[in-house]
This record gives sequence, C-alpha cells and structure tokens, in this order.
Amino acid sequence: MERIYRTLMRAGTPALRLLLATRVKRGKEDPARLNERMGVAGHARPDGPLVWFHAASVGEAQSTLILITALLDAHPDLNILVTTGTVTSAELMKNRLPPRAIHQFYPLDHPIWVERFVDHWQPDLVLWMESELWPNMLGTIRARNIPAVLVNARLSPRSMRRWKRMRSVITPMLSTFTTILTQTDEHAANYRALGATHVITTDNLKFASLPLPYNATDLHALKDAIGARPVWLYASTHDGEEGLACTLHRKLFIDFPELLTIIVPRHPERRAVIATTVQAEHLRVCMRGPNKALPSMDDDIYVADTLGELGLFYRLAPISCIGRSFSRDGGGGHNPVEAAQLGSAVLYGPMVQNQQALYDEMRDYGAAIALADPDMFAETLRDLMRNQGRLIEQQNRGQNFAREKNAVLDRVMAAITPLVPTPKKSDAA
Repeated sequence: MERIYRTLMRAGTPALRLLLATRVKRGKEDPARLNERMGVAGHARPDGPLVWFHAASVGEAQSTLILITALLDAHPDLNILVTTGTVTSAELMKNRLPPRAIHQFYPLDHPIWVERFVDHWQPDLVLWMESELWPNMLGTIRARNIPAVLVNARLSPRSMRRWKRMRSVITPMLSTFTTILTQTDEHAANYRALGATHVITTDNLKFASLPLPYNATDLHALKDAIGARPVWLYASTHDGEEGLACTLHRKLFIDFPELLTIIVPRHPERRAVIATTVQAEHLRVCMRGPNKALPSMDDDIYVADTLGELGLFYRLAPISCIGRSFSRDGGGGHNPVEAAQLGSAVLYGPMVQNQQALYDEMRDYGAAIALADPDMFAETLRDLMRNQGRLIEQQNRGQNFAREKNAVLDRVMAAITPLVPTPKKSDAA
C-alpha cells in the first residue's frame, strides 16, 4: 500500500501544485512562503541538536508552546523547528516562538518534497502532535531511524473504525513512533488495538497550556469603555452561534438593560456575515477590527474580529461559553481550559464530541456547566449574573481544575527526556 501511495503522489505532482495555487487564491497559503510546502527550506539549519515539532493547526500549535518552553529550560542548547499547516498557526508561531525556535510550513506529502525537507533539517528527534499522520513523511523518518514520539495523541471511536479498515497502512505508520503519549486510557487502548506497543497515558497537554497572552493596555482600555456593564463572552463561535448570542442578548436585556455581549469568532474572516446577522436582529454592533475600536455605551454586541486576542477577552469577561458547541456544523467543541485558567466561568453546549472526555471531567469536577439547550443557556447566564457568590465559586473551581491538571507537562517531559539529543563535542566547541 505504501508503494502505491508513493507512486500516486509522484504522479499527482501537477495536481498538488494546482492545489497550492488554488489555496493561495483563497488566502489559505502564504504566497511568499509557498516553496516551504514543497520542502524548500526558508532558513539554514542551525548547528547542534535539533528537535522537530509538527503541529497541524492552531489547537495543536498552542499545545507545543509550553512543551517547547519546558524543553529549552531543561536543554538550553537545543534548536527547535516547528512546522504547521495553516496561515493562522504560522501567525501564532511568529508572535510566540522563543528565539531558538524556527517556524516552517509543513511540506505536502510528496515523496520528493518530504525527502528534501528531511535532508535539509536532519532532525535528531521528532515530536508529532496529536493524530495527523502522513505515510511518506513517517516512512522517511522510520527509514532513517530518527526517534519519534506521538504526543497528546487521541483516537476517537469514529477514527478508530476508519483506521481499522486501513490497518495495513496505519500499523506501519504507528511503528514509526518510539512512544505514543495519549490523552486518555480509551485512546491508549485504541492505539494498542492497532498494533502500537509502547503507549503511555499522560493526559491532555492542553491542561498544561501557558495562559493565553494579552495586551495590558488594551485590557485597561476595554474596562474603561465598558465600565460597570454586565458582560459575557461567546468564544470561538461558528456559524449559527452568533445568531444564538443575539437571541440570548434579547432575553437577558429585560433583566440587564446595560448588558454587553462579546463575540469572538473562531474565523475572523466571517466578520461581514456576522455583522449582517447582528444587524438583522436590530441590535447595535461594534466591530473591533484592526484599529481596535471600543464599544460605546449604546452598543449591544461587540465582535472581536481579530486574531490572538482570546487571552484578552477571557480576562475581561467573567463568564464564557465555548463555541462550536451549539453550531450548525454539528459542533465538536474547543479548548475550555484556557478560559478556566484565566478565571472566566465556563459554559458549553451539548455538541462537544471532539473533546467529550475533557468536558465530562470538567463538568464532574464542577469546573464547567453543561447547557442542554438555549433556554438553559439563558437561565444559567441570568443566574450567574444575579448571584455573585455562585459566579465566584464557579470561577474558582475552574482555576483549581486547571492547576491540578497541570501535572501533565511533568509526565510528558519524563517520557521524552531520555530521547532528547545532547550536543556533540564538535557542536559544543
């Protein structure tokens, strides 16, 4: 199967180039760095040992940052390479990577492009985040005997069913990894059932995430603009959730006439659609935009159509509902720990199946409130806004949960430390 796949990818070179060109037109690729997607390096390889992290998108990229920091604290001579596959994640890395780390776009899985990439970077250790697996790249890593660890691995029942039908492809790919570190025992059992041998449950690395950054000047400006108005946040919203936020605002406005509802869309490029949705509800809307416009006292809805500012709004809002839990696309959920860590009471809707175990654990701990439907959503917001004591208790439970779960970083570091390369005498000299 691997030979057939390699042959097909070689034959598909024109189609892959066309795909990249199409993605550039749609704003999904950086035209100035398109060669990186074909394995052409944008930087020289630094001297000394190099650890390569691959994180497909923003969620995985967030999880790498604290692990990179911990690795460099313990091994300051290491060089770090981080690859991601999206423009958004590249922007995140540009702003938050430490000085000894380099970001590159991940090459498409063409055998020549993959070989070109590995020939240039010659990683001493590969840390592959979560579960996006590419046969040609993993085959190259395996053929060159480069130590590799699958970190924060997950394998949902749906993926497990699909992977079972592809066992002849999946099992060799999994054999690339010296160790597989999973988020839950259930995921670990799924990997073992597919033939993986050295599997360890370490918990979800998102629990150990560094607090999201923020601009203190912007926070003060927002607090001054909002004053004593009651505020709640709908974070990382998807299609359908902005309309729900408007409906909830209308229901709550009766009891809280100065209410401000803040929406942070997962994809800011949807700003025009969101603005139209709010205006159709005859509500006043302020779009933050690149100029960081501030809401007036007459505005009902404040849309933060910017990137990288969730840390700002979690610090501002005492209550946050995590998006893609009531969305029209079938939901799935986003990371709730970031909000809890920053002292915002966490709410979530019924569709969080992509992170069900995490949400269930937070609910059972009392660190998050599950909402069965929009009516319960409105009643819970109303209750928390009226009952300061309950709100503070909910915020404290969330922060305590985040602190207790932070031990995952120690477990991951213990598993990868024996594989971390050390400088050779020639490098040290």
